Amino acid sequence: MIADPSSQAAYAAALQLINWKRYKEALAELDNMLQQDPEDPDVYALKARVYLKLSDYDKALYQAKEALKRNPEHPHAWFVLVGVYYETDNEREFERALPEAQRVDPYEAHYFFLKANRLTKKGKFQEARVQLLQAVELEPEAPLYLAMLSYLEALLGDDDASKRLERQAIQYDAEAPLVLLYLAWAASRRGDYDKQESYMRTAVRLNPESKQFQDEYLEALQHSNRVYRIFLAPSRLIRKMKPWQIWVAWIAAWILFKPLILLFILLYVITHWVTKGIVHVRVFGWRRRG
Repeated sequence: MIADPSSQAAYAAALQLINWKRYKEALAELDNMLQQDPEDPDVYALKARVYLKLSDYDKALYQAKEALKRNPEHPHAWFVLVGVYYETDNEREFERALPEAQRVDPYEAHYFFLKANRLTKKGKFQEARVQLLQAVELEPEAPLYLAMLSYLEALLGDDDASKRLERQAIQYDAEAPLVLLYLAWAASRRGDYDKQESYMRTAVRLNPESKQFQDEYLEALQHSNRVYRIFLAPSRLIRKMKPWQIWVAWIAAWILFKPLILLFILLYVITHWVTKGIVHVRVFGWRRRG
């Protein structure tokens, strides 16, 4: 903990610069502090968080490790370490660092959120829900956690719970791009494609540089096409079925209606690419994207 009053003032100034997203100035302030005290773990940890915000993961990792050399129990350094491993898809190191980070700071809700995301990517929706409920218990008004929980409930087939959580998330923050992304995914999973398009349109407006948001918006526009929705309609029924029911239905349909199934697949593929092309022209014109 920084004890010197002048150092405390400099640290507070750096924090304010970070809040203003003036990251280069904040780093300069922190470098000045390290010249005065090159062994201060708080400064290294704060530099690590700045680099994490800048997506400069190598520097973030280096600064976090420098902080941990000086204070192995530093919660902010562990937060950055886990965040870097998550963002860089280093699952092995993520799984190794997370338990230690949670030991150091067992009340950090974001750790449960990150773990829930990992489990969701693996299709372990029930386990992800358990993790995310712990995050929501720690921070019940965090819109990001509520939005992701809305998405998980939609994945698990509970549309009513998903819509309730959607309303809560919007109540707390309707202008956070990542919140809107999860709400768009939830809406899409429920078959509410108008909401999906609306959420992604706002998300892209708020964060126009994100390629992921751009791609998700294009997909939402494609889903809003009335013809394409005809081919999406069966997915609403399928997602409510158990895996064995899907297999039985597919085998029966293949045996009884093989020509129609093949025609449906062919039309779906054609419609997918035609509507994708229409959306591209609508957004970018006839020029190539990028």
